[in-house]
Amino acid sequence: MFVEILFYAFATVLVGAGFGVITARNPVHSALWLVLTFFTSAAIWLLLEAEFLAIVLVLVYVGAVMVLFLFVVMMLDINIEELRKGFTRYAPLGVFVGLVMVAEIINVVWVKQLGQRALTASPPLPADYSNTKELGSILYTDYVYPFQIAAVILLVAIVAAIVLTMRRRAGLKVQNISRQVRVRPEDRVRVVKVESEKAP
Repeated sequence: MFVEILFYAFATVLVGAGFGVITARNPVHSALWLVLTFFTSAAIWLLLEAEFLAIVLVLVYVGAVMVLFLFVVMMLDINIEELRKGFTRYAPLGVFVGLVMVAEIINVVWVKQLGQRALTASPPLPADYSNTKELGSILYTDYVYPFQIAAVILLVAIVAAIVLTMRRRAGLKVQNISRQVRVRPEDRVRVVKVESEKAP
């Protein structure tokens, strides 16, 4: 009973934080709402006894991906007013996609409840069971190629974010490493001989 109360409390916070992500006016605030969403999702993973997935969600997404999001949001100088101009034009499509997703989630929950009624309760797991070991054995055997492809896609995303931040913009001072390496002392320092004044 207590676990169900915790689940509904975390789920309420999760839905509220997700709503804050899409309604926040400031992109930085939206990213911070997303951090709260990830933390609450990790708490729900802990309730499901998936400790490895919970800690990975916090370390990888909150600790790495969200930092990347914040850097990209703050460095791209996104014009929010320009983005809001086309909101009403795409609002019907967004509402339609949202309704389809809600219908799919309701269908999945309903089918799962029907399946649980037909099946008996699963046996308890042994004391030495490790979901980290089971996940690792499946990930590096059956799904090793999709895992490597996902790593390459993330690498491309990181490189793309760096390239976007290094683009030429008006008024931006860019560091030229090759010119700094080729510089000579005589080009930077000039010794001027000043004659001393004679005493009157």
